[in-house]
Formats: sequence, C-alpha cells, structure tokens
Amino acid sequence: MIYPSDLPLDIHTHTIASGHAYGTIREMAQGAAEKKLLMLGISEHAPGIPGTCEPIYFSNLKVAPRRLYGVDLVYGCETNVLNDGTLSLNKYIEKLDYAIVGIHGLCYHDAGREKNTENVISCMRHPKVFFVSHPDDDHTPLDYERLALGAKENHVALEVNNSSLLKPEKRLNCVENYKKMLRLCKEYAVPVIVSSDAHDPLYVGRFEEACDLLNEAGFDKELIINTSVEKFMAHIGLKDKEKNVPAC
Repeated sequence: MIYPSDLPLDIHTHTIASGHAYGTIREMAQGAAEKKLLMLGISEHAPGIPGTCEPIYFSNLKVAPRRLYGVDLVYGCETNVLNDGTLSLNKYIEKLDYAIVGIHGLCYHDAGREKNTENVISCMRHPKVFFVSHPDDDHTPLDYERLALGAKENHVALEVNNSSLLKPEKRLNCVENYKKMLRLCKEYAVPVIVSSDAHDPLYVGRFEEACDLLNEAGFDKELIINTSVEKFMAHIGLKDKEKNVPAC
C-alpha cells in the first residue's frame, strides 16, 4: 500500500507569482511544514498562461530561500508544450533546479493524439525537463504507450496529479487515462511523480486521491520518485552542495 505519509516531497506547486494561485513562497512552505514534508518544489507557470510571471522572474531565484520552517526548497517551472513541439520558456531555464512540461489548453490547440504525443516527447528532450505534468486529459489526447516509452528514453517521470483527481469531470477520461498510464509505466518500469499541483497552501502535500488510484492499480512504490529526497535529487542530478543560496 502507498500512503500520503510515504511521499515526503511535493515538487509541483504554485505561488501568487503564477497569477491564479494564492500563497507566497513562505505560506506554501508553512503549508508543507504542517504536512511534515521534507522538501517543497515551487514551479511557477511559464509564459503562455495569462497572468503568470515574466521570464525574468526565473533569473533571480538565487535570492529565494532554500530552507523555511524546516522544509528544504527547490525551484523549477511548469513550462508549456507549444504546438510546434517547443517549450514556452527557454531563457533562464538553465538556472532552475528542474522543469516540468505539460499541455495547457490556454496556449495549446489539440493537434490529434499522435501529434500531441510527438510534441510532448519533443519537449522531454530538453536537458532540464524531468517531469510531465497531468498527462490525463482527452481534450488533448495522448498515446500512452509512446508517452511511457518516450519518458523512459529521456529520463523523465510522468506525473499523477492529485489536483486532476479532485476535479475529474473537468479532465476528460482523467481516471481511465491514469489507469492506462500506470499500467504501462508498471510494464515498462517508467517512474512517476505524485504531485498536489497546489495553488493554495491548504493543498500542499495533498496526495490522498492519487494514492487511492496507485493502490487500485497495484503500482510499485519503487517506481515513485518522491518516496525520498535522495531519489528525487538523484533523478534531477542535483546535489545538496549545489543548492548554494541562503537558508532562512
């Protein structure tokens, strides 16, 4: 069985900098501490999402705290898959600890299952991309076998997004798609990451619905990246000594 307490990291969260989220870095870190998380990832939306921060925001995260309320902090972005198979953020992305890539209807038009999949896999090839966010919505359908094999080839983990599971009626065939994805990830030994996609401190570290789905699928805990800080850090190739900004 997989329980929320088995997952001491949440690396897909958003602050007020994303434009439609409602906590500061400190408030999100406080939420993580209340859930007894060891590490929190802040991953603001990249340009393409209305109201989010400008690219220059990502250039100065070196001044942001690396530890708050006993929680270690890492900084990434959730960049967008574009219809030409490129990322919506390129400048400054090398300064981040990691990047998540995902399709968002606000800046992507459905191109059909095969082209959508090709575009996501193309974005996986960027050296900073380690995760694919919420690959679960048949409004922009994906070929899950190709997606899983592409993730394995490119050292990328596929996300089980708890926020999607809180509103499955808005994500076409969300639950069925996750079941299909998890079956293929299990078959091909492709890692997954469980994320809250929290846009408010109260939702940081909320994994209950995702854990229920993983247990129903009989998924292997060893394939879940965020069961330990060490496993996550190894996945993104980052060592503690490289996190050279001040703790607060």
